[in-house]
Amino acid sequence: MVAANHNAVPTSTALLPKPTHVAIIMDGNNRWAKRRNLSGSAGHKAGVEALRGVLDSCKRHQIDVLTLFAFSSENWRRPRLEVRALMALLMRYLRNEVQELHEDGVQIKFIGRRDRLSQRVVQLMERSEALTADNRRSTLVIAVDYGGRWDIAQATASLASDIQAGRVDADSVDEEMFSGYLATGHLPEPDLCIRTGGDARVSNFLLWQFAYTEFYFTDTLWPDFDRIAFERALVDFGGRDRRFGGRNERVAHVEG
Repeated sequence: MVAANHNAVPTSTALLPKPTHVAIIMDGNNRWAKRRNLSGSAGHKAGVEALRGVLDSCKRHQIDVLTLFAFSSENWRRPRLEVRALMALLMRYLRNEVQELHEDGVQIKFIGRRDRLSQRVVQLMERSEALTADNRRSTLVIAVDYGGRWDIAQATASLASDIQAGRVDADSVDEEMFSGYLATGHLPEPDLCIRTGGDARVSNFLLWQFAYTEFYFTDTLWPDFDRIAFERALVDFGGRDRRFGGRNERVAHVEG
């Protein structure tokens, strides 16, 4: 886990390895607003503007999957007015942005619990998924009322049910099979996770899926996370030596 070097200037990413799947923990909206004597909702609105820039960067850099941590299972603990504002912002985003994403070939998927969301929110989510279901250029995954522990627990329960019903042989269960029961079972695991806002933790996000993900932590608050900041993260990722628990053969030879 490496923190960002804010003095680094992005270089060309054309020849660097690029992530297939980027996950982002979008943190810092409230602090951004507070520093400007604005309301928390103003910070969240500014965060939506930042998202537009990141989506454009993902398109230009041909990132196949972008997963956003929009609302965690723990976010229900926030003040009721803030939760209502976040849900209203989500609904506004889905009403105003999905058609453009659809025309751009983006498939939208939601992960997380839906039983605690309002019927209006769920309906908009389902409409967005249905409208974009056949799109193949890229995938935008939005985690709403999502928690990594919940994801593992629900996957375990589903797998146990299939074993009990005789649909799955318990002796055949392995990590690959289990992964298919997770909310992201249809997707490649994240190559890169970016967290804005200065904190260096995963906050119960994609716990199983992050086994070999590269982490990039930056002090930049989410509303200020622009194209250049995103490219810094890609350059940093491109310089990583990803061994997935193995050893770089060239280094191993030198070390004897």
